[in-house]
Amino acid sequence: MAHPIQGLIKYHGLRDEVLRIPFHDSISVATSPTVTHTTIQFGDYESDSASIDGAATSERDMSRILAVVDAVRDKARIEDRFRMESRNSFPSNVGLGASASGFAALAVSACAAAGLKLTPEEISVIARRGAGSAARSVTGAFSLWKTGFEDGDSYSYQIASEDFQMGIVVALIPAHKSTDDAHKDVLQSPFFHSRLAYIHGAVAEMESAIRRRDIAEIGRLAEKDSLILHGITMTGVEELILWRPETVSVILEVKRMRSEGVPAFFSIDTGATVYVNTAPENVGTVRDRIDALGIETIECGVGGPAAVTENHLF
Repeated sequence: MAHPIQGLIKYHGLRDEVLRIPFHDSISVATSPTVTHTTIQFGDYESDSASIDGAATSERDMSRILAVVDAVRDKARIEDRFRMESRNSFPSNVGLGASASGFAALAVSACAAAGLKLTPEEISVIARRGAGSAARSVTGAFSLWKTGFEDGDSYSYQIASEDFQMGIVVALIPAHKSTDDAHKDVLQSPFFHSRLAYIHGAVAEMESAIRRRDIAEIGRLAEKDSLILHGITMTGVEELILWRPETVSVILEVKRMRSEGVPAFFSIDTGATVYVNTAPENVGTVRDRIDALGIETIECGVGGPAAVTENHLF
């Protein structure tokens, strides 16, 4: 099992699209109780098979699953076929990081099924083959994904555990999007290289704020990074505008709350859904205000690393 993640200092663009090595470091927080459960078994099957939320996987999804499972089979020196089932406790394709938790859960369960004894950092390298953000979902809580230069040194590690809790209200705003398309398109933005110049300082500031447990500063930095990220997304060749009117309404409501003394900050990954970060004691107030907009919400806290459980799906 693994929790999805919210990007705090987000990554955008891949230097290596096959290995999914990014252009810069990034930081995220795992969100609980949202979770992906995955069961995989190697054996004498006629062919590899996989399902997600009860449905057969697409050819594209299967290719990404194989990128992870083949890396495990190579490392374990096995050739057995596999059966895999995965289920999410939350809606997918709404900007909640389902690919991150999905491939993190797959990597952890596949390593266990193949008998591999690896560290979370080593597993994060394998999970990254399926989705870049899955590296950080493996290590969980507050994690930093180190860019690296080659496959083995692009991994994630935890910089603060789930003992440090903050309040997260997720405003669910469905909108179809392709993260891979956005990663490719953003490289053509005239502001992309400006982001690369800014990002190293931003990562250092965010890591410092997390280590100080400064929730307001974490929220402020994540909000700023969200605006910069979507600025370059909107100025790529395809001019991808991923926000919806509801996204803007949540942003404006968060700003109103802050003007009234409620320390709340918005954060938006590649999509329309909005995370509202605040102190745990303010979650009720924040959720009531977002609910009043007629937008469905989920209340989250900080989740831990991906782990093996006994709750098998078959």
